[in-house]
Formats: sequence, structure tokens, C-alpha cells
Amino acid sequence: MSLDHSSHQVQAAATPPASSHAPWKPSIVAELAQVVANTAVNAEYRHLVVDCSEVAASAQAGQFFQLLCPHPAGEQPFLRRPMSLYGADPVTRQVEFLYKVTGAGTRGLDLIKPGDHVDIMGPLGTGFTLDPKWRNIVAIGRGAGLATLAPLAKAAKANGTRVTAIFSARRPELLVSVDLFKNHGADVVPVTDAEQTSGPGNVERILRGLIAEGKCDAFFTCGSSRLMRVQQRLAIEFGLPGQVAMEQQMACGIGLCYCCVRDFNVGGEIVNRRVCWDGPVFDLLEALP
Repeated sequence: MSLDHSSHQVQAAATPPASSHAPWKPSIVAELAQVVANTAVNAEYRHLVVDCSEVAASAQAGQFFQLLCPHPAGEQPFLRRPMSLYGADPVTRQVEFLYKVTGAGTRGLDLIKPGDHVDIMGPLGTGFTLDPKWRNIVAIGRGAGLATLAPLAKAAKANGTRVTAIFSARRPELLVSVDLFKNHGADVVPVTDAEQTSGPGNVERILRGLIAEGKCDAFFTCGSSRLMRVQQRLAIEFGLPGQVAMEQQMACGIGLCYCCVRDFNVGGEIVNRRVCWDGPVFDLLEALP
């Protein structure tokens, strides 16, 4: 096993380059963003929208932010919370997050109201990449993956790429991002545990049908190791590329603490990579459950 030190382009610099003909601009900011909305989407998820700087609003699909959450009564979250980007608009200078209240940090987020401020740091990490040659892609998400994949809908439309989105949840009312994808012209196939349609066997049947119809030039996925393994098998069988956004606990979010290291299979060798810095988006065939 080895530690992969492959370098990515530095996300931000403390000082401008020594010799630069163009004005230096940061690519990461830590700032107080004003809350525009913080509303319930369904019984589990809440939608947070904040006004922010041009830098923050330039976030790309698959990137994330580190949020410093307010302290709920009797609790004191110590670390920032990583939060997948749900949407970004450089024109209105807003970013959006979809979160589930699960611990002290997100309980703190649940308390904020429009007009309040929240400390955000980002955009962080490496996002999704869309090849201009891809005419059709398939996005498969479950749970938090439904939020992570959401910006892909807008990016694919701008790329001239059609999307078929297979969204999985325990119950139909817990599905999110469906209308967002449909509004960008995507075909959405919901599968749920309650309707007994979310199992790997049924999802594989759907995927094989899309491949046969020429509607799958690449896979994009997040949120389910079981469904990721299905896509990996099909990617190998049909020679298809794919990308996966990995979920992992993080501390710093900028690659310094090595808290988020995971194993990856790169050319038959198991290497360690930091999800926050080398990802969170990785090659589908290199990811290990």
C-alpha cells in the first residue's frame, strides 16, 4: 500500500504569485455569507440558500464547502462541516446546500434564519468533468448523493448533454432533486425501497436498457456503494467511463489533516488518497467501497 502524493493545482494561495501580469484572484474564500432561505424540503432534508462572493458562487458541480455551524443549546460543534454543493449562481452570487439534520452541526444549521450569517469556506475539492463528446450520461444517486449530483443537471445542459437520472430513496416522498433535473431537461427514473424497485438487480436492468439504447456514454454516481458496484461491473463490461463523488468524514477540508484518506485501486496497486483534496470526485473504476 502506498500514499498517493499526486499533486493537484493549488486551490488558493496566501500571497499573489511573484510574477503575474494579471490581477491575482483567490479561488477559495472563507467568508460570512448572509442567509437568504433555510426551508424544509421534506421530512428529512432542508434547503439552505446564502448570498456570497463571486469566488464562492463560481463553485462547480461536485465541489463542496466547509461550513462553521452555529452552536445549538448545550452543544458546541468544534469542526466545520463538509457540505456538498447543491447549486451555485455566479449572476445572483448565491450558493445552495441541501442538508439532513443528523448531529450537533446540522442541528445548529437548522436554527439559522434569513438575515443571519453563516461562515462558509470554499469552493473546495475537485468536481465532476463533462467530456464535450458525451451526448448522453446517466446519474445515479441515493440519500445525500441526490444533493451532490444536483449541479450536474445544469452543467450537462450547458454542455449539450442529455441526462437520465436514476434516483433512489427509502420512500417516494424522500426523493429530492427530481424537479431540478426535470427542469433542465433530464429524464428521471425514481426507484424506492417502499416500492421494491431500488435493488441492485432492478437498477442493473434499467442500466442495461439505457446502454442498449445508446443513452449512456458515462456514469456519474454518489451515495450508494451497492449501486456503485453495479456501475463498475457495467463500465468494465461495456468499456464506459465513470465518475463517483465519495462521501467521507473530513476535518480540515484542504488536505492537511489526512482525516479523510481512503483506499483506491490504481492500475492494480492500492494507494491512499485524500477525499477532500484529491477528490471528492474520482474515477469510478478506481474507487473501492
